[in-house]
Amino acid sequence: MSIALNINGAAHSVDIEPETPLLWVLRDSLGLTGTKYGCGIAACGACTVHVDGQPVRSCQTAASAAAGKKITTIEGLSKDKSHAVQRAWIEIGVPQCGYCQSGQIMSAAALLEKRKNPTDAEIDAAMSGNLCRCGTYQRIRAGVHRAAEIIAKS
Repeated sequence: MSIALNINGAAHSVDIEPETPLLWVLRDSLGLTGTKYGCGIAACGACTVHVDGQPVRSCQTAASAAAGKKITTIEGLSKDKSHAVQRAWIEIGVPQCGYCQSGQIMSAAALLEKRKNPTDAEIDAAMSGNLCRCGTYQRIRAGVHRAAEIIAKS
C-alpha cells in the first residue's frame, strides 16, 4: 500500500504495510537514520520525532497514523545545527555516548515550543520518557535551560 507522508517539509510516498512503524519507514525506506531504535516498546524515547508538533515514539506509531500529518525528525529540526536546542547541546557538551540524544533533543524542542522558560520540574516531567544510559540528566536539564536562554535572546 502506498502511504503519503510529509517528512521535514518534503512529500514522500512509500509502499509499505500500513501498520509498519514510522521508525522503520524513516530509517529503512527513507535513510533518515538520526532517529534511533532503542527498545521497540516506546519506553526509552530514542525514537522520538514530532508529529504535528507533538513528540511521539516512532517505534510504536504506525506509518498510516502519521499520513497527512507534519512529521519532523532530528534531521528536520535544522539543516545546520542552528536550532536553539542543538546549539545548547553543543555548547554545554550534553551527550556522553550520544545514542539517546536525538530523542532527547526532539523532546526538549517540543517542550520549548510550549514553555519558553520551563522550571526544573517541567523539564523533568517533559523529559521523563527519555532514558539516558550514561546518566547525563543534569547536563540535559542544563541544556534545556540554555536553549531557553538562546530562544529568549533571539
